Amino acid sequence: MAVKKIWKITHSCGHETERDLSSRPADRRAGYAEWLAKQECTDCWRASKEGDEQDKAAWLAAKRAEEQAESDAWSEQYRMPPLEGTDRAVAWGVRCRHQILSAAYTALVLEGEMTEAEWEGIEDPARTITRAGWWIDQRASEPADLTELLEAATEQDRPVENPHF
Repeated sequence: MAVKKIWKITHSCGHETERDLSSRPADRRAGYAEWLAKQECTDCWRASKEGDEQDKAAWLAAKRAEEQAESDAWSEQYRMPPLEGTDRAVAWGVRCRHQILSAAYTALVLEGEMTEAEWEGIEDPARTITRAGWWIDQRASEPADLTELLEAATEQDRPVENPHF
């Protein structure tokens, strides 16, 4: 007699399914069927993941709103100018600018050797950069690199680079 190929599985959620286990070696079908019985059925598993995704999306939206409110308040407190770009880029750019400048202030002034007067030499040029995309592009930069990045961004007669040459 051949080892059965179609197995009736009673899942942990209580639903019953019939599974074709013929793609598994005969000596591994019983163990796999036992494992399947400890799992939820496919429909219940998918339903639980959809709930997780909705919960994750709601959590992320709340987190983004909190970060945005904090960044907007910070921008107003430190007289940072509005950024230019699409609505989505501006919101993201404001958050990035806040995170970049806050991290740099902490690393360079609070934990480093820089004075408040020297920090103003960074903060003032930072106010002149109003393109949201620039702040987004710098989001992974190191605090120690901020001075050089700001200098590069605020150079007046920067040569135009032509990628076609």
